Amino acid sequence: MSGRRAGRVAAVVIVALGVVGVLVPAAGAQDDRPTAAVSLGDSYISGEAGRWEGNSSSDWGDRRGTDRAAYRRGWFWRYDESRVYGESGATGCHRSDVAPILSAGLSVDASVNLACSGADTADIRRAANGGTTHRGEAPQADQLAALAATHDIELVVLSVGGNDLGFAGIIVACVLDYSTSVSWWQNHCNPEQQAAVDARMPAAMDGVAAAIADVRAVLDEAGQPPDSYRFVLATYPSPIPRGADFRYRESGWSRTFTGGCPVWDADADWARDSLVPQISDALAGVASAAGVELLDLRDAFEGRESCAASAAQGNGADAEWARFISTGLLQGEIQESAHPNAIGQRAIGTCISLVVAAPVGDHACTNTPGAGPEAMSLTTAAFAP
Repeated sequence: MSGRRAGRVAAVVIVALGVVGVLVPAAGAQDDRPTAAVSLGDSYISGEAGRWEGNSSSDWGDRRGTDRAAYRRGWFWRYDESRVYGESGATGCHRSDVAPILSAGLSVDASVNLACSGADTADIRRAANGGTTHRGEAPQADQLAALAATHDIELVVLSVGGNDLGFAGIIVACVLDYSTSVSWWQNHCNPEQQAAVDARMPAAMDGVAAAIADVRAVLDEAGQPPDSYRFVLATYPSPIPRGADFRYRESGWSRTFTGGCPVWDADADWARDSLVPQISDALAGVASAAGVELLDLRDAFEGRESCAASAAQGNGADAEWARFISTGLLQGEIQESAHPNAIGQRAIGTCISLVVAAPVGDHACTNTPGAGPEAMSLTTAAFAP
């Protein structure tokens, strides 16, 4: 693939309406082992926040149909996150039953989710190369080695780098600055956080490149050269809209207590139009240098973000696709905040299925206004050298 700059020239547009991705085996020797597609990385692909089918400010019952962990026994409502996250709920990896690799509906014998919430690039790398355990689990590249010993890997989707850049700390800083200032004298998080991201970016992208190299090495050792599988590096969708696109006014209690989006407009604009594109462009550069495909999700939730004026709370057709920012006191866990919810995860799964059905290359995925997660558009993009 050629080198990239930020400008993209759209080449092909594909629209998914219930498309199922079909993986075509690469040329070479026949492999009679069962086939597998695997996701590696952090919370944006592990399935974090998959418990939630949209957002609701209700703290009772099934939260107006949005809490997939809720069930009723007699007169009382109970909550069991293992109904969504399985055993990974106890460890905190939060691999949901609708995680993108599972929602993609790929024609393989096994779709395997090795990603884990909170993982950074060191948690992907092999232990022999300095990889680290995370939430009691071996480095993901070593887990992949075990899978590759028994399966023919046909697709790898990697999403990582956000935790190296301090995503969680950025959210906390922006919420604190909103909560401790007033509309006529605002504290903004973006100047300090932009400086921190700039300082962390080189090491973070070096970490992504090293993680890709370790995954390649694992599959080489399993007898799978690069042309025997697809390797896709995914970027991150924005969980909040631009300031002008919020449905709650900047001051007042609604943005915090109803919408769950306590961020000043200026910080929202920075996150949506500066931070997310900066990270996406940096990951595009890594993908180019490493010779892997890019799945650009920066605009995938446009108009469906948490608190977007064109979306709504609840689990209907116009529902939000990102989990709102939660305290973790009354609903779920704080770590689920600002992640793709169950609807958003299905949407990313559709994007993955479209990539698999498309020629090898770099792709950007967006939603269809007014339509559900099964109706995503994939643009095959060429980057100017």
